Amino acid sequence: MLDHGGNLRAARQRFGHAEWLDLSTGLNPQWYPVPAIDAQAWHRLPEISPELTAAACACYHAPHMLAVAGTQAVIQMLPRLRPPSRVIVSAPSYAEHAHHWARHGHEMRQLAYADLDAQVDHCDVMVVCNPNNPTGALIAPAQLLAWAEKLAARGGWLVVDEAFGDTLPAFSVARDSAQRGLIVLRSVGKFFGLAGVRLGFVAAHPELLEQLADQLGPWAVSGPAQQIAIAALRDRDWQRGMLTQLSASGTRLRQLLLEHGIQSSGTALFQWWPEPQAQQFWEHMAERGIWVRLFPQAARGIRLGLPPDEAGWQKLSKALTQWSTPQA
Repeated sequence: MLDHGGNLRAARQRFGHAEWLDLSTGLNPQWYPVPAIDAQAWHRLPEISPELTAAACACYHAPHMLAVAGTQAVIQMLPRLRPPSRVIVSAPSYAEHAHHWARHGHEMRQLAYADLDAQVDHCDVMVVCNPNNPTGALIAPAQLLAWAEKLAARGGWLVVDEAFGDTLPAFSVARDSAQRGLIVLRSVGKFFGLAGVRLGFVAAHPELLEQLADQLGPWAVSGPAQQIAIAALRDRDWQRGMLTQLSASGTRLRQLLLEHGIQSSGTALFQWWPEPQAQQFWEHMAERGIWVRLFPQAARGIRLGLPPDEAGWQKLSKALTQWSTPQA
């Protein structure tokens, strides 16, 4: 399996420390307050609730959606639903996309965001994270829809992973996902901070959603996860308040990094920068009990999420000061 954030067991094994400040995942550290679970959710086989589908469609402004046990399940399934195809995956981005298209007989290439438009006529499938994970790069909805139309005209797909899209709703193309060839992925784990429930949604043409549902099989999403998600997706007051809070926290993180000479990009949930000494920075933080995401390959850099409380902010600030002072 590929390496991802959140692997604190590996951090403890290598660096010790009983208490860690985990900034490696980009999840909202102020997660949605989970309601009490109806006892029947533990007993009944979990058919997908119509209330869950309706809540997701209303929240994400999508005409049709399929609930799945995390969008990871769909990322692994989509390459199996096509014959060998020419696939372009935006880079850098969430590594699971390229990994699974490459291992299922497709001709897969990774391209920088700036090069995508010139190559859309030379592929059958294009995969884009919007906003991008890990850089926060954005592509305008009009551009995405133009690409989707071109690809659909020859039976192709545009897959748009909007896992971090909740804080930038104006950039979502979920509302246009009924058109053939456009597939949009949404995650409950990031904005709601509920990665542990393993729940996501796919917005696409109904025929494709039926194919996915057939492949994923019955009872794909647990009863407790469905109940939690219905409450979270319907809670507009919490969502509005959290958008305001995350916007302020994201600005604070970007300014804190800038105070230490780091010019970053990202979203309200994380910041990223191409760090020349990425390995050393990662080790420096780990030695102080702070777990950040290291990107050691071509997109050499660091991604940082939001601290959960004031103590976490102060711990991060101190570690950044200790890093930047010797570099001056």
